Amino acid sequence: MRKRSIGLWALAFLLTLVLAIYQRLSGPTHPVRGLEKVSGLTLQYKFYRSWTRFQPLPASVAASGDGIDLHLHHRRFPFIAGENWTAVPMKKRDGLFRAEIPGQPAAGKVAYKVEVLAAGKNSWLNRGLPIIARFKGEVPAILLIVHVLFMFAGLLLAFRTGLGALFNEGPEGTRCGGRWQKLVPWTLGVTASGGLLLGPIVQKYAFGAFWTGFPLGDDLTDSKILFAVCVWLAAFFLRKKSRWWTIAATILMIIVYLIPHSVLGSELDYKTGQVITSK
Repeated sequence: MRKRSIGLWALAFLLTLVLAIYQRLSGPTHPVRGLEKVSGLTLQYKFYRSWTRFQPLPASVAASGDGIDLHLHHRRFPFIAGENWTAVPMKKRDGLFRAEIPGQPAAGKVAYKVEVLAAGKNSWLNRGLPIIARFKGEVPAILLIVHVLFMFAGLLLAFRTGLGALFNEGPEGTRCGGRWQKLVPWTLGVTASGGLLLGPIVQKYAFGAFWTGFPLGDDLTDSKILFAVCVWLAAFFLRKKSRWWTIAATILMIIVYLIPHSVLGSELDYKTGQVITSK
């Protein structure tokens, strides 16, 4: 029985790790990286999509040769009628082209792209697709670390609880039923603490509002964690009736985490100065 429990924990940890990597790479705040060849020259870049409010956002491109010029084009986002792109020549030093975009308030966004001038022709990096970067307030490191740990601890517990329910782990006929039932309250408590307690505090530091999800707004990150807590609350009350409630809660939790983080998040409306939910 102990070996089986260890095996289920190991499988739960592996699944959590895979989903954590997916969340990290799929979200709209993950930097855009690329390696492209233009007129025989190799250009390598890393464009940030999240930055600290009021701090200049750097854009840099590494170039392997000479005879090339780069220009950074940027403008506020969402686009405002009558506001044109601002073009800034990128200065080269030690094989690296650099330029900066003026810092923005929390939840402010900018769109930017890099034009390449070489051999009398112009082209665009990243196929000319603008990079959208959002600015945020500084969140205390310890708060952010604890929040992230709680969120993925909740996911680990969800996987372990769901696997236990799926394989009907533990002796039947006891007061608590299967052993997996003891993990349901832990899953609910850790997920609620990370998402409904620590999450709003992080949100307040970053964008100035504790809650922008349902029913106050359309923020998908807030709304999906509220949904996850609700399904685990249902599993908590119904776990003794059928293990399938817990299995269903685990599946729904996975679906929630498959939705990239920060989608439909806070966004500054430059016309009104109000922070809204992006569409």
